[in-house]
Amino acid sequence: MSSIGLLELVIATLFAAIALQFLANRLSLPPAVALLAGGAILAFVPGLPAISLDPALVLAIFLPPLLMDGAWFIAINPLRQHMIGIGALAVGAVLFTTIVVAVVAHALVPSLPWAACAALGAIVSPPDAVSARAVLHRVRLPRRLSILLEGESLLNDATGLVLFRFAIAASVTGTFSTVAALQNFALLAVGGAAVGVAVGAAWVLLVRRLDDDYLMIAASALVCWPAYMIAESLHLSGVVATVVNGLICGWYQHVLFPASVRRRGTSFWTVMIFLMEALVFMLIGLSLRGVIERVGGFGVVIEEMAVPILLIILAMTAARFVWIFGADLLIVLARASGLRRYAPVGPRGAMVLGWAGMRGVVTLAVALSVPEGFPGRDFILVAAFVAILITVLVQGTTLGAVIRWVRPAEVATDRPRLTMSQAESAIAQAELTLIERRAYDPDGTLIHPLLLDHYRRKATHLAEYADRVEDYGPTLHAHFNLVLEAIASGRIELLRLHRSGQIDEETLQELERDLDLEELSARSNLV
Repeated sequence: MSSIGLLELVIATLFAAIALQFLANRLSLPPAVALLAGGAILAFVPGLPAISLDPALVLAIFLPPLLMDGAWFIAINPLRQHMIGIGALAVGAVLFTTIVVAVVAHALVPSLPWAACAALGAIVSPPDAVSARAVLHRVRLPRRLSILLEGESLLNDATGLVLFRFAIAASVTGTFSTVAALQNFALLAVGGAAVGVAVGAAWVLLVRRLDDDYLMIAASALVCWPAYMIAESLHLSGVVATVVNGLICGWYQHVLFPASVRRRGTSFWTVMIFLMEALVFMLIGLSLRGVIERVGGFGVVIEEMAVPILLIILAMTAARFVWIFGADLLIVLARASGLRRYAPVGPRGAMVLGWAGMRGVVTLAVALSVPEGFPGRDFILVAAFVAILITVLVQGTTLGAVIRWVRPAEVATDRPRLTMSQAESAIAQAELTLIERRAYDPDGTLIHPLLLDHYRRKATHLAEYADRVEDYGPTLHAHFNLVLEAIASGRIELLRLHRSGQIDEETLQELERDLDLEELSARSNLV
């Protein structure tokens, strides 16, 4: 395919992704499902070339920004509070699932060497960060479950990639050392974290010295790739480096970014992540044709591979449930013996955690990276692709229904100490304190009466609202709906003034920006 042809295919794929996303919204489906299914259908459209993915390039392009996005916006304090649970999922569940899949695969396909079975287990064991984000953003979960799943999705790829490397090495050398594996795992994780800290610190120093909004946005959008690539070039964990770097950047951006950078940068970043997520799922679907052709067609898959692969996927799904329910039972037993530091998520929460195990781009890219001539490579590739299809299409479409069915409860201790209304009241009081101090000159003469009156009324109204949110709800919605109507009326007048030549482009853009900010503020109060 020519360079222009490749560009045309990429643009067409992105437009198809927009159409599929729109269709998913209209049908109330997770976008990942529509994008994956749409890509798989397009893969067999006559005339379209077969898509061949370079696994290392796919991971290097897509994984850093998508991991960065999750790490940037995750809540740090709950992440730290639930790190034991996240570690149990990101390391323990992945390791346990790898073992179960390897045992089941070897029992079903005895000709498959143990190293190949372990490689398959490592490939399909970690749920995917991109798939998890695509589904979790459309469902409402208790705070603890959300943090556990988000934290797991950020770190479990590192575990799966390390286990995969060990399995490939064991196949080549014919030996495996548990002690050496643990040492290497610790080195990869700690070294990757160190790289993430170093790159994050460099970003903080750089952004502090930049005085241009667009340079700050560009530096922030690009920083995930140096973290990943430097770690990988040093044979450390690029996943851990990217996540740690994202945590640092997400923590410091609140004090480094002015409002203009945060507003513009968030808009740019959101669109970029949307396009990357859409392209990832489209590419997964489009790669189906190459996978099927490689193994000899659908007939070979159905006749020779379907039954063992489906049983392996059942074992993979069951292993996650066994681990999660088993770990929760251990916490219950520990609390019964007097160790009450950790609380169980309960059967309902465990059911949601067990079902939220969608696989995605990392599983496919790692499967594609299995060396040519590796025992069972075709079987591993088909199994990985089927795992992605089934988990995204089945678990992705039904996760919302499972959550509504089991109704996991929000634990009181997992809620923030202040509601948003109470936090708004505290901010208003801090603003009023400063205005009261600065509203008078050194002689005690009031020089800012309007400001003082405005902030006193604001603080008083927010304090009253924080104590009576339920009483003010209907009135508040009516208030901001009227504000939005007023803003719309103002826009009509602004455009009339511009179209009639009474104001120039600069005035139009300045006043339009003011109306945009008013509208954003009003709409945020209606959520």
